[in-house]
Amino acid sequence: MSHILVVEDEAIIRSALRRLLERHQYQVSEAGSVGEAVERYDLNSFDLIVSDLRLPGEPGTEMIRKAPDTPVLIMTSYASLRSAVDSMKLGAVDYIAKPFDHEEMLQAVARIINDSQARRTQAPSIGNPASNDSSKEPAQVATGSGHSMGIIGSCAPMQTLFKRINKVAPTDSTVLIQGESGTGKELVARALHENSRRAKAPMISVNCAAIPETLIESELFGHEKGAFTGATAGRTGLVEAANGGTLFLDEIGELPLEAQARLLRVLQEGEIRRVGSVQSHKVNVRLVAATHRDLKTLARQGLFREDLFYRLNVIELRLPPLRERGEDVMLIAQALLKRAGDKMNQQGMHFTEAAMHAIRLHTWPGNVRELENAVERAAILCDEDAITPDLLGIELDLEHERASQAANALETMQHTDSVSHEPTEDLSLEDYFQHFVLEHQEHMTETELANKLGISRKCLWERRQRLGIPRKKTANS
Repeated sequence: MSHILVVEDEAIIRSALRRLLERHQYQVSEAGSVGEAVERYDLNSFDLIVSDLRLPGEPGTEMIRKAPDTPVLIMTSYASLRSAVDSMKLGAVDYIAKPFDHEEMLQAVARIINDSQARRTQAPSIGNPASNDSSKEPAQVATGSGHSMGIIGSCAPMQTLFKRINKVAPTDSTVLIQGESGTGKELVARALHENSRRAKAPMISVNCAAIPETLIESELFGHEKGAFTGATAGRTGLVEAANGGTLFLDEIGELPLEAQARLLRVLQEGEIRRVGSVQSHKVNVRLVAATHRDLKTLARQGLFREDLFYRLNVIELRLPPLRERGEDVMLIAQALLKRAGDKMNQQGMHFTEAAMHAIRLHTWPGNVRELENAVERAAILCDEDAITPDLLGIELDLEHERASQAANALETMQHTDSVSHEPTEDLSLEDYFQHFVLEHQEHMTETELANKLGISRKCLWERRQRLGIPRKKTANS
């Protein structure tokens, strides 16, 4: 069980954070100041120190110097965000703004502890399936993540992704990561950073959608004293804070056009100009950007700078959604369950056959993040070792149930009526759907196809769109 020290002078916050961490199987000790922490504990005996920045007496950043062998996560109010960046320069492993979301805190804590343990065991950075023994674990990028685990993947798209990370990481090329929410875009960014020549320098992560539009330029590029109302002192921006390292801009499609122009200058000239300044400063950063939006379409619509898009799109890495990764969903679910069991000191938890069926059948619109939450909830609620579908909280809608029944009916038809000329034992549910539609659309109407599959015409149309199956124009349709 990981041991965490919380250093916070406000008793209510300290107590709430302790309860949150203890509910998730962490051992927690407390202190109200740096002095109390030093007096009461051996600081290097902890797996992580979570400290407020502003404390009575010495600031929380002193924990970095006093506990050189323990990672320190700094908590700070939003108004002190620049000070948090300064603390990262002093050696803090990360910072989190208050008030923080509970899930955000838990993800940060788990990621930092996982990173620390991985460094101690000197785990390989990127699994290469071509060189691995088939009896070993699935290939994975063993880097810290919001899911507290490496990127696991054995399907073809993920193997291609691993190879590209191996090739791209050692370079300084700009990378654009595209994928749906929850697919693990920040995981890929961390893998690129930690396997690059900049690994010992900071990686600054910025969610462009989370910063108010009126503050984004100041946050990214800094500002001079008096640049705007309330600017009582000059501040370093996040781009400058990442100097020598990696700047990860998540949801870059939400960046305002004015900030896009400044960012373009960083990429073209390697320099920034703070808000309110007439002088430029040279910076050396590697930019990794991520988005779930189609930037090329946005550029055509005038909502994203076309010149910036082409500067960003030097190397494109695409993360497939979980629903397109086949058996990866079970590999990830098993890994998440093992991690949950280790945290709770409860080995032996396993999925029932029904639960595995539900996991495979569910489309996971929230991707890996949704799967992680479902597995963690099931592990907490489980009274015995068996994880059942109801504990996962997966609600299979009527369409999925009907489609599953249709797949079974189709398999029977293929054996009894000789509809198919190929073996179908290994086909997935979507393979069944595609195969059936292509086989029958020339002599069946859309209504007949939908009825045979047990779904509505609307669902049939949506699946055609998703799978790229054009509708065959016939006299009957």
